[in-house]
Parts: sequence; structure tokens; C-alpha cells
Amino acid sequence: MAEEAIGRPAGAMIGAAEATVASRRRSIAAATVGNALEFYDFVTFTFFSIQIGHTFFPSQNEYASLMASLATFGAGFITRPIGGIIIGAYSDRAGRRPAMMLSFTLMGVAIVALACIPSYAQIGIAAPILAVIARMVQGFSLGGEVGPTTAYLLEAAPPKSRGLAVSWQGASQSIASAVGGLVGVVLSAVLAADFLDAYGWRIAFLLGAVTLPFGIWIRRGLPETLHAPEVAAAPAAQPRRGLGVVRDNGRILVLGLTVLAAGTIGTYVFNYMTTFAEHTLHMAPNVAFLASALGSLGAVCAGLLGGWLSDRIGRRPMMIWPNLAYVLLILPVFFWITEARSPLALIAGTVVLGVLGALGVGAFYAAVTETLPKRIRGSAFATIYALSIAIFGGTAQLIVTWLIHVTGSSMAPAWYLFCAAVIGQAARWLILESAPIKDPALASVMG
Repeated sequence: MAEEAIGRPAGAMIGAAEATVASRRRSIAAATVGNALEFYDFVTFTFFSIQIGHTFFPSQNEYASLMASLATFGAGFITRPIGGIIIGAYSDRAGRRPAMMLSFTLMGVAIVALACIPSYAQIGIAAPILAVIARMVQGFSLGGEVGPTTAYLLEAAPPKSRGLAVSWQGASQSIASAVGGLVGVVLSAVLAADFLDAYGWRIAFLLGAVTLPFGIWIRRGLPETLHAPEVAAAPAAQPRRGLGVVRDNGRILVLGLTVLAAGTIGTYVFNYMTTFAEHTLHMAPNVAFLASALGSLGAVCAGLLGGWLSDRIGRRPMMIWPNLAYVLLILPVFFWITEARSPLALIAGTVVLGVLGALGVGAFYAAVTETLPKRIRGSAFATIYALSIAIFGGTAQLIVTWLIHVTGSSMAPAWYLFCAAVIGQAARWLILESAPIKDPALASVMG
């Protein structure tokens, strides 16, 4: 190999290196775009939960209608662990690309179906039943999306850029939330309230459906990474199966599940801010949508910056210190929002917490996927992610709405978020460093 390199023209070597870098960037971009499209389709429901409740669960009691809508949103989480296990295992067996294609196609079918279901006034009880079924298909799809995509982003990136590459997983979710919020801003500005109830939310879903052919097209061209050698991989161990694999990786699985549980509560509490601002703080819908959109945009920038920094200073500093600041500011910021009840407080508070909460996401995703063996990476990450989302994400908005209702306190979401964040912080402290920059044995490989 050394003789071949010596005999090869320098220009050819540089050209091959540039082609490899360009190919990796295209692969990461394609996986990220597909992931963002799929998350847009799933989280848009949260922004229009009030309007969807009016469509499928009409009631004289606004609280009952909202709770029924949020329960339908939660139904999408029931099937996420199933999708994580089935599609995640498929990605470890057949490859990352076919698994991502499968999940994306299923999401497309579900989002079109949900947007086209007639209202309760038109077809009666069949309307909410069909809505719940569509949400469960969405949940199955998204449960199988995260593990293969995260594994793909890690495997497609060079060792020295893994943190930045994997941070696009969290960033793409924030992009989806930002776009969903901006769509809500536009629709609430141009449509009257009754039209927003009847058609506005359907338009938002169909905008996501229009992009589905593009997502399928870019994913079809992705190179497979499952069987590619890993330059910076840990020394190979004797393969084990079943419970042996779980025992070998039990520490990172439990800690990862705990951090993800705390993080998903944060994600869906922030996604709930639109409903919270309208229903509890009685603020205009366009202000509520704008706060969510700007908070998500801030999270995109912070997530990518945090992933980039984790490649240079390590995973642990970026996982621990920004999240500590986030924990300390939750209660004061929410107190300001609920007392001031002004657009400035809502927007600024949402952006500050969104930025701090996102800074360590890329480092955490990278730490977990780097620590897991490649042969179980897709299924293991998908399973712990889907379980945490199913148990804590699917119930977060229901619990917050119920807490506000029974306590009469608009600070209820803050206390729930604070308790979850403290537990997540403790788990972050216990995750071991995995960044290649911190491993002297890999210094020569990374250059």
C-alpha cells in the first residue's frame, strides 16, 4: 500500500481525498434532510393540537377536547418501541439505507392519511379512530428512524468530525420544529380562526407530504455504511448474542435511556409551549408559534456548535456544563414567562432554554453511538430512544396539561421539566468520555 501511494500522482491523491470528503458531506446532508422531513411530519401535530382537537374531538369542554387531542398525539408513542426494535434490527442486518427508506415511506403514507381524514362532524366516531391509527403508524415509523439514522451519521463521518456529524440528528429535529412553528405563524396570520380549525392544520401536514418524494429520492442514493470498516473502532471483542450483549453494554444503555427520558420531556414541554401560550397564558397564536420557531432555530445553531466543540474538547464537557446552566435557569425563566405574560418574555425565555438544552445533544448522541458496538448500534440506540420517547414523551403533554388543571398553577410545566432535567444531569455525569480526540491511540489516525 505504501508503494502504491508513493507511485500515485499527488494530484490524484488530493482529488480522491476531496471526492471522499464531498461524498461524506452529501451522505450526511441527505440523511439529515430525510430525518428533518420525517420529524416535521410527526411534531407538527403538537403545534395544532387545539385545532385537531376541535376537528376530531368536538366538545363543549375545551379542556376535554384538548386532552383527547393530546391523547391522540400520545398514541403515536405506543408503537415507537416496536418500530425501534423491528426497523432498528433490520438496519443492523440489512443495512442503514433500506431501514431509513422503510421508515420514511411509512411516515409518508401516515401523514397523507392523517391530513385527509374527515372530521367528526362528517363521519362520526370513525374520525378519531382513523386519526389514532394514523398516529400509531407514524410512531412505528419514527421509532425505527432515529437508530439507523444516528448510526449512519456516525459511520459516514471521519473520526475527527463525528460529534458535528451526529449533532445533525438533534439539529434536524429542531429544524423540523422551527419549520413547523413558522408554518403555524404564517397560517395563523393569513387564516381566520375558524378556517385554521377546519383546514389550516391540514395544510401544514400536506406541506410535509409534498416533500416526501424528494426525501425518498435523496435517500435512495445514499452509500451503505454498515459493512464499511471503522478506522477508529475499538478493538474487536468476541461477539455475544441476546442477554450477553445487553449485559456487556448495560451501563451505557441505562445511562442513555435516562438522559433520553429527561431530554424527551424537555423536547415535548417546549413543543407544548405553543399550546401553553394559547391555552394557559391566553396569548395570540402567532406569538406562540413565533416563540416555538425561534426557540427551535436557536437550538439548531446551538446543537451544531456543541457537536463541533465536542470533537475538540471532548464529549463530557459539552454534555455536562451547558446542561447544568439549563437546569439552574428553568425555574427563573418560566417564572418570568408566566408572570410577565408578554411576547418578549415568552420568546426570549424559550430561546434561552432552547439554546442551553441543545448545546450538549450532539455530544450525547455521539458518546452513546461511539460506545455501542457497530453490530447492535442501530437497534440498541433505536430501542432506548423509542422506549424513552414512548414512556416520557408520549405522556409529557398530557401530564403537563393535567398538572396545570389540577394545581391551577401555570408554573406546573417548569417543575416537571426541572425534576426531569436534574435526573438527566446526574446520568450525564456518569457517561464516560468517548471522543477520539481524547484517545491517544487514535491521535495518529485522526491526523
